[in-house]
Amino acid sequence: MRGKIRVAVFISGGGTNLQSLIDSSQAEGFPAEIAFVLSSNEDAYGLERARKHSIPTGVIRRKDFESSDEFSNAIMDALEAHRIDVICLAGYMKLIPAKVIRHFRDRILNIHPALLPKFGGKGMYGMRVHGAVIAAGETESGPTAHLVDEIYDHGDIVMQMRVPVLPGDTPEDLQKRVLEAEHKLYPEALRALAEKIISEEKRK
Repeated sequence: MRGKIRVAVFISGGGTNLQSLIDSSQAEGFPAEIAFVLSSNEDAYGLERARKHSIPTGVIRRKDFESSDEFSNAIMDALEAHRIDVICLAGYMKLIPAKVIRHFRDRILNIHPALLPKFGGKGMYGMRVHGAVIAAGETESGPTAHLVDEIYDHGDIVMQMRVPVLPGDTPEDLQKRVLEAEHKLYPEALRALAEKIISEEKRK
């Protein structure tokens, strides 16, 4: 009988979405567990969040490897060592190597702070997204959980949550509102993907 789906969360910074995934995964009946946290930055506070919950961590930086192949292999080795089924990107600021995407096809989730396909693509991250939403005169925004492929913010949408853009909003105001929604949406998107994988494996 299949146990819980084993998840690696990739981070580069503070890890508030990581925390929401950890908290949700500890609820009874949640079909996934956070089994490994990988950071592109040794000073990321998200690593401390993981350690507080006794979750194994690793730091793999592109600059420490002579070639992209060596970098890709280091990530793959770490994921294999921790028997990872699914990857969740939570503020990970690096492009995922193609080798990793191919191996985990339809099993990599990302959370984006806008309603894709609007306001996505290379360079659209963080406060830039919220500034662009406000500048465009949008009346609503919100996070999108989507599958990851070889193109930034391009994979199939799993789930979205809408939040209002209020008159007078600054990018910082909107970011706070969208981030609160991210913390609710991301665990539910992970739950949906994990349940789908478990269901598909039962049918095999």
